[in-house]
Amino acid sequence: MRTILGVGIVLLALHDLFGAHGFLAMRRAQNQIVELRAEIQKLDAQNQTLSSQVDRLKTDPKMIERIARDEMNLQRPGEHVFKLPAQPEAAGGATPKKSGQN
Repeated sequence: MRTILGVGIVLLALHDLFGAHGFLAMRRAQNQIVELRAEIQKLDAQNQTLSSQVDRLKTDPKMIERIARDEMNLQRPGEHVFKLPAQPEAAGGATPKKSGQN
């Protein structure tokens, strides 16, 4: 009888540790909850940033004009816009000198 009782207790202990709702599963779930909360906070911050951008796009005429000029290549009547190619980056991080410049 003691052997059966001992085996039963060992099986229950194993089930409590490794079972579907055991200690290890609970720890995994808690870790997952922490990760998901961090992701939610990150997404909330992104959402706040995007919401403020939407508000600025609705109300800030300077931002609307900047987007119209930069992204849509629009200009005011009588204006001439000249697009210059992007300067290549030097390997050392410094901008290269053009010939004829001091």
